[in-house]
Amino acid sequence: MPETQSISQLTDHLFRHEAGKMIAVLTRIFGLHNLELAEDVVQDAFAKALKDWTFRIPDNPSAWLMLTAKNKAIDTIRRQRYKNQFATELTYLLQSEYTASQTVAHLFLDHEIQDSQLRMIFACCHPGLGEEEQILLTLKTCSGFGVEEAANALLMQYEAAKKRLQRAKTMIVERNIAFEIPSGASLGHRLNNVLRILYLMFNEGYKSSSGDEVIRKDICEEAMRLTILLSQHPSTDLPQTNALLALMCFQVARFDARIDAEGEIVLLEDQDRSKWNMQLRDIGIQYLQHSATGDAVSGYHLQAMIALAHLQAPTMEATDWNHIDRLYSQLYMGNPSPVIALNHAIVRSKTQGPGSAISSLKAIPNIEVLMAQNYLFPAAMAEFCKAQGDVEEARAHLMKAQSLAPTAAEKRLMERKLKAL
Repeated sequence: MPETQSISQLTDHLFRHEAGKMIAVLTRIFGLHNLELAEDVVQDAFAKALKDWTFRIPDNPSAWLMLTAKNKAIDTIRRQRYKNQFATELTYLLQSEYTASQTVAHLFLDHEIQDSQLRMIFACCHPGLGEEEQILLTLKTCSGFGVEEAANALLMQYEAAKKRLQRAKTMIVERNIAFEIPSGASLGHRLNNVLRILYLMFNEGYKSSSGDEVIRKDICEEAMRLTILLSQHPSTDLPQTNALLALMCFQVARFDARIDAEGEIVLLEDQDRSKWNMQLRDIGIQYLQHSATGDAVSGYHLQAMIALAHLQAPTMEATDWNHIDRLYSQLYMGNPSPVIALNHAIVRSKTQGPGSAISSLKAIPNIEVLMAQNYLFPAAMAEFCKAQGDVEEARAHLMKAQSLAPTAAEKRLMERKLKAL
């Protein structure tokens, strides 16, 4: 008889990897207005697994869960078909005992599950919802995150996240958001928003802003998994999708070198490049090559090329900084954000010296506010001042950066820099 702990661990693992698929296909059957009903059916399926697997774990637990969810969906339709409206386009088929079972069975086929997942991604990332609501809803319904996990990912209190999710579900009904993959002219705009949300998700995992956890690999993996789904569908297998996927591959390729054995941050110049995952880099190159169709060059293309330039350099000194400088100039033209300007200034310190970098940093709009609110700006200024030999000025900026650093690991990094002055 399987141990209760091992069953619990297995179901937790499967919930993360299978719940999103199950919720997506059930929502397609019940309708987006019945999202909570779909979530309840999934919870019931996992509760049944915890009970039934006490005696024997099935050979294919994932298939068992899908079959259980499918049977529960059919039972729900039988009980509620005359008092509850399900997906509008399926209403007629679900009213008949014979066609209801056939319809549900068809939607549980692998290719239909994938299509349902994409519909769910587009629904969760609808621009009619707030940005945080979009990310929360995507983590909760597409990625199998619990409310508490999703809240932690966004540095939110549990109750606040719970209210945001409920408000998002209410807005979905009120705004009659469609459970579909957009087509025609609207696809490009909606896809760009989906990619933006997945990029924000990935960035939160890549540079976690919570506690002392520098990297949240689970969030990065989910963002990549959902982006891969987009790349595998003919409607969304577009240049910007593959460029974002290439960027994610290049960033993840450096995971093992970014943190040392004690969990401390390792800066690019100090990383052991033998730990970089060159196989993942090569996969990213394939995605980047696949993205090179059409005339448009997105910000994801440029960021991917910057990340690749770092990965292709055998040493810090061998980095083609002039190439990266040109890429940042182009990137900033399309997206003049302070963070891109900051990174460009850091590159300028390599190509034109610290004096030029300081001038570039000071030229960023609202730099005084940024220097007082975001530790990255005084930390960069400290490096430029240090390179010019102004140790006291560098120390003052580092102390400011340390006070602003959001995580314990980043505060320790600033402390190490102070001691090294």
